[in-house]
Amino acid sequence: MRKFAALLLVLLAFGARAEDPDILWKLVGGKCVPEAQQGVPPEPCAKVDLARGQAVLKDRTGVAQYLIIPTTRVTGIEDPAVLADGGGFAVGWETRAAVEAKLGRPLPRDAVSLAVNSINGRSQNQLHIHVDCLDAEVRAAMRGVAVGEAWAPFPAPLAGHRYLARFVPGETLDGINPFRLLADNVGGPLGAWTLAAVGATSTAGTPGFILLAQNDAFASAEQLQDHACHAY
Repeated sequence: MRKFAALLLVLLAFGARAEDPDILWKLVGGKCVPEAQQGVPPEPCAKVDLARGQAVLKDRTGVAQYLIIPTTRVTGIEDPAVLADGGGFAVGWETRAAVEAKLGRPLPRDAVSLAVNSINGRSQNQLHIHVDCLDAEVRAAMRGVAVGEAWAPFPAPLAGHRYLARFVPGETLDGINPFRLLADNVGGPLGAWTLAAVGATSTAGTPGFILLAQNDAFASAEQLQDHACHAY
């Protein structure tokens, strides 16, 4: 008990920009998961889904940002494990309800974004998906743009970067693995890539998601998000 208490005091200072690159794993693997296995509230995680292997954690950064973190050791987008399981994206989309609860109001579908940074664009060596508001300027740039179901360059820069984009139909991300969809296109290691999924509706009115990917130096799709949710 004292060990967990001491661990908690250290880890409560966590954040996506924490100096210790293993803070998230120590927090989830060292505290949230053991507590969930014991059937007690997995604090400070908001939720641990042992069956799906994902933990939900409110990030210290932002008014409503949540992180989706595997309950097993998965270092990041470069880890081969992501090709077999993209369940974190499905849980991330479900977690928009928690984002809305923090904001105290619903969000339009196209205002919710999920982002995974590249090796060089992250500070933590445990895979985590950022769930938060899409930046208002990025949202405006994406609005009304027709995106097909094959990867192609997005016609305008987003947050100063050129992205590849593709549309994936579906009300949710259940059964969809964006990591695999990207890997099948780039044909090589994913470590240099950053990946995002943004709620969308096709020009034909079909609900789905626009996947965005790029591999610039220090690639970070998190830059597409607004952790202050200013426009919402």
